[in-house]
Amino acid sequence: MAVVAQRIPAEERLMNLVVALMATEIGLTKQQILDNVSGYRQRAGARQDALEKMFERDKDELRALGVPLETIPSASDPKDLRDARYRIPKSEYHLPEDISFTPAELAVLSLAGEVWSSGSLSEDARSGLRKIRALGIDVDEPILGFAPRLTAREAAFAPLQAAIESTRVVAFDYLKPGEESARRRVVEPLALVEYEGRWHVYGRDAGADGDRTFLLSRIVGEVVETGAVFDAAAKEGAGDRALAGLVDVAARQRALVEVTPGSEGALRLLRRAAPAAQGYLVSYVDRHIFADELASYGPEVRVVEPADLRDAVVARLRGALAVHDGSTS
Repeated sequence: MAVVAQRIPAEERLMNLVVALMATEIGLTKQQILDNVSGYRQRAGARQDALEKMFERDKDELRALGVPLETIPSASDPKDLRDARYRIPKSEYHLPEDISFTPAELAVLSLAGEVWSSGSLSEDARSGLRKIRALGIDVDEPILGFAPRLTAREAAFAPLQAAIESTRVVAFDYLKPGEESARRRVVEPLALVEYEGRWHVYGRDAGADGDRTFLLSRIVGEVVETGAVFDAAAKEGAGDRALAGLVDVAARQRALVEVTPGSEGALRLLRRAAPAAQGYLVSYVDRHIFADELASYGPEVRVVEPADLRDAVVARLRGALAVHDGSTS
């Protein structure tokens, strides 16, 4: 029975690429990277040109993130990049010598590392290093103390990310607040964006014949690929358009709230609030999600306006009271 390789998330593929390119002084050719770095080598059925385009996008993304990825041309023909090698000089990637950390700062960094990983290279990254070593290229290990694994996401994230990369149209059931049943949506997914701590997918909704933004937490069940494809050019600038749309919605929806000083509600709300004559003005995108948040603060926060938001918060508080009083089953 054939074994289907698990698709590696894009950010883990980028990390594995960084690990591989820091593992050698002489660099790796494009073909060595595609054959040996975890995230590329699993795509056995992918066309060579698709893998090469993926690598080109990854190079651009790493450079945009400030990673000093270096291209070493072939000595025989500097203009021919087919035999060029790529590397990340560790001397340029390390922190400058004049930067130091206090014990408290190091403790925070250590804690952050624990959040991202168990404290060692992932098995996929180790496998990539072993394969590179097998090519006869010297590898200094460990290169990085940890490899990030982001798993605290909605289940829809990974299939949507894969569909965006492969320009595949997807279908999923989406349950909006106030509706009794989910509606089937057929979408060309163009970008995944995070806004105010929540993930959204932005794309063209076939049913609405226009661009829409969907909250991943409201996707019910599995995201499935329909078999149809869309033009990759549609993805250009999609993330910026999605974020601009969310910012615009938030700018048009502002709540006036009163907050108890020194409370958890004050700590979390005031960092994104503006002072007002009576309390604070807080922008929000989704009334239902914001009402959930405000209700969680209990008596620490009171909504002055708008009325529909205040009513939504009161309804949630009354529901919680009824549950604790035993008024509901």
